[in-house]
Amino acid sequence: MILHTTDNAVLWITLNRPAALNALTWDQRERVIALLSDASADPAVRAVVVTGTGKGFCAGADLRGGPDNGGSDGGSPPSERVTGDVARMIRRGAQRLVTAVLDCEKPVLAAVNGTAAGLGAHLALACDLVVAAESATFIEVFARRGLVPDGGGAYLLPRLVGPQRAKELLFFGDAVTAADAERMGLVNRVVPDAGLEKAARDWAERLATGPTRAFALTKQLVNASLDGDRGAALAAEAAAQEINMTTADAREGVASFVERRRPTYRGR
Repeated sequence: MILHTTDNAVLWITLNRPAALNALTWDQRERVIALLSDASADPAVRAVVVTGTGKGFCAGADLRGGPDNGGSDGGSPPSERVTGDVARMIRRGAQRLVTAVLDCEKPVLAAVNGTAAGLGAHLALACDLVVAAESATFIEVFARRGLVPDGGGAYLLPRLVGPQRAKELLFFGDAVTAADAERMGLVNRVVPDAGLEKAARDWAERLATGPTRAFALTKQLVNASLDGDRGAALAAEAAAQEINMTTADAREGVASFVERRRPTYRGR
């Protein structure tokens, strides 16, 4: 079950299968993807928080929850496959979930309340900001099961911690504590378990009062910069600023600076 509510312009998406450490079934995955897509187009949503209930953030994909869950880190594989089935499943499932986070036009914050394993770890790491409870752990479970990482793991990790550290995490599959994850650069902040919701809410509501379109363009620029060359990055930056200067928030930001007052951004 996926819980969702919008409060102070923040969409809270809560994975709610605590008995299964919030392992995602195919229908739950599709619901999260739809919510993120809808958030992009909804002016009433200006930031998103993804979190879980119980002791787990997300234990990965639950292949037992449907015929095409799109991840290889949970459950039991079908007894019979033909060539191309696995790649198709990954493209339709785990990769679409991670891409939905990366492409969401609103800032997405992960509030990691417990175990984030396999696809669950990649769901968190794809978010723009990650706040973790002290008891949270991150586990790259794939190698433990003789598998190659999916859900964008080999794409995300080197960009966060560098190639050698990424290989260490992916080869050994050791559980990484929240404190170690912060030192590595996997998460932005670690807070006491009891303070996780407040820390996530404080940041999310701060984002929700900011220049929403500027955030969307900034997110796009930063994500694209990791894949392109300098010339393309600078051209994209100039184009993004051109687009942003047509927004009401940009005009408000400049006016407030000239008038020496605090800006009031409305997400437009």
